[in-house]
Amino acid sequence: MNKHYYAAILAGGLGTRFWPKSRASFPKQFLDILNSGETLIQSAYKRYAAFILPENIYIITSEEYVNIIKEQLPEIHHENILAEPSRKNTAPCVAYISFKLLQKDPEAALVVAPSDHIVTDEETFKQLSLQALNFAKQNSAFVTLGVKPTYPNTGYGYIQYDASGSKEENVFRVKTFTEKPDADLAKTFLASGDFLWNAGIFMWDVKTVINAFEQYQPEMFELFSSEKNNLNTNDEKHALERIYPLCVSISIDYAIMEKANNVFVIPADFGWSDLGTWNSAYTNLNRDEKGNAIISENVITFETNNSMISAPEEKLLVLQGLEDFIVIDTKDVLLICKKEKEQQVKEFLAEVKKKKGDKYL
Repeated sequence: MNKHYYAAILAGGLGTRFWPKSRASFPKQFLDILNSGETLIQSAYKRYAAFILPENIYIITSEEYVNIIKEQLPEIHHENILAEPSRKNTAPCVAYISFKLLQKDPEAALVVAPSDHIVTDEETFKQLSLQALNFAKQNSAFVTLGVKPTYPNTGYGYIQYDASGSKEENVFRVKTFTEKPDADLAKTFLASGDFLWNAGIFMWDVKTVINAFEQYQPEMFELFSSEKNNLNTNDEKHALERIYPLCVSISIDYAIMEKANNVFVIPADFGWSDLGTWNSAYTNLNRDEKGNAIISENVITFETNNSMISAPEEKLLVLQGLEDFIVIDTKDVLLICKKEKEQQVKEFLAEVKKKKGDKYL
């Protein structure tokens, strides 16, 4: 394994769309959503440990989740769990890990990825990730893995690439990034043949990304530059506490990727899914002869079809007459909603907070 290759797994999200199973105190990246025997963060760590040295894998999270990560990933070094003092989207945490690695290893190349995705073809993922890291290192470029779309999904961002010629085998220059489109636009993207799903997996040389911060996010660059000598020291935590309140909350996509002119994409198919909603869990779970995906051994259904059902093993759930429903039962909350209305979960949460406070969040 290349000693200059690193991974940063982002694990600070709240996972609100998987409520009520995902809670602010224990969000989805720490759950076994698919009943596979591994939590999402455990699967992500194993995925990157296949081609990145364990001591070069970092988890970026929030302070309140550090102990959960230690429990679920006992093999990871404590100093490799990086706790942000506040949530400021992905650009500040990318700046943090990049400045930190530059002080430690000026030759570092980095893959940054979410902790809550599914990858079923891990060998292909490994090979493409290594190709992307090599290309990024050799060309001072930004590289992302774009997933070949199979249907006009409106929940993903899209990447348009120049299919007329490749810089290297299967490596193409990115033309545009587009946020989640409406249904008609998603259909147009799919028909054009030169759009990919944005998996949010990025590779770059740390010098390249820090230069980009200097060019495109000069204020954030100055904040981290002013404290860079305190990173990898006992004063690192205090340095972050000085930096983060002054950082703008912005994604790395908006901050850098959509502005830079040296961005490339590798079209890929490695069994990827952004496990973002209960519907996406439904599509990735085994379903019975009636199309029901059931996470429990203690559910009995009658005249119930094409539904997503999760329930505690200690409770018997009997359901009749449901069609295309999501049913999520926990010890203190029961959610029942139509699958087509799942995007309203955040609205449900807002109403719960308004009427019941933070108890059920």
